[in-house]
Amino acid sequence: MLKWSGFGVGALLLFYVGSVVLFEAQLGINQPQGSTSIVIATFNADNERHERVVRLETIGEKYYVAANHWPRAWYKQALANPRIEVKMPGQGSFASFEAVDVVGEEDASVREIYRFGFSFRFRTGFPPRYFLRLEPNPS
Repeated sequence: MLKWSGFGVGALLLFYVGSVVLFEAQLGINQPQGSTSIVIATFNADNERHERVVRLETIGEKYYVAANHWPRAWYKQALANPRIEVKMPGQGSFASFEAVDVVGEEDASVREIYRFGFSFRFRTGFPPRYFLRLEPNPS
């Protein structure tokens, strides 16, 4: 029978937390981009611009992004100041959008479509997920 000492469990937990931090840090540094990646520019309270690469999910004719990771300053900034800029895949410049918090039935529907498997959730430390709908702003 396998017995875990407090030290063994603590070491395993520390290793897991460290691997999540390393994975998230590498994503933040490398900012990998693919055919479903966009660059989102948010603005903090001092109107400083911050850019972040996120995955775009198109459902019907609507655009969605998710805060899937523990680092989520961009998401909090978009909620506080929904005027954002987005560079869509293949586009050379940013366009103006409004970030809309996804709640209620829309959240449940998007959550059902926009799924990640256990492996991804494990590697990212099981962060809570929040969604934004990106509404084009013609101005």
